Amino acid sequence: MKLIVGLGNPGKEYKKTRHNVGFIIVDNYADSLKWNKDGDTLIANTIINDEKVLFIKPQTYMNLSGNSVGRIAKYYKIDPKDILVIHDDMDLPMMEYRIKFNSSSGGHNGIKSIISVLGTEGFARLKIGIGHNEDGDTKDFVLGKLSKKEISFMETDVFKDIINDFVNKDINYVMNKYN
Repeated sequence: MKLIVGLGNPGKEYKKTRHNVGFIIVDNYADSLKWNKDGDTLIANTIINDEKVLFIKPQTYMNLSGNSVGRIAKYYKIDPKDILVIHDDMDLPMMEYRIKFNSSSGGHNGIKSIISVLGTEGFARLKIGIGHNEDGDTKDFVLGKLSKKEISFMETDVFKDIINDFVNKDINYVMNKYN
């Protein structure tokens, strides 16, 4: 079983913001799936090439994302190496992405929370570049709205391909193919 986590903040005011790119990518992939509320988590499931896959969107706000991820991983007995977390990254230019495994939080509070709850950095991340805010407040920047061009990028098939390959291939294969 694999767990695909889209990070973001719940609520209309955060929809289509830089901090919610994880939600956008997961929603695009799982648009035909039925989502259910499970405590502080939205969850959907499917089968991809004979592998059961859970998609989740924590509803705890970014800084407490680990609570949802940890609870779901524990309940379904999902090994951290079988978890892919999709999130924004200010250190990457807008519309670039990187796949990492077993790396630090890079200052991302949602990832810090997940590492803390899981007790390991040994899970995969799909980092989506949102660029830097050169002259303003970081909070205002990450909560700023994405342009139509940026949203279109988040909805490209490359992210569906990455998810499919993560489910069916070794993480080293996925990193070599897409990085």
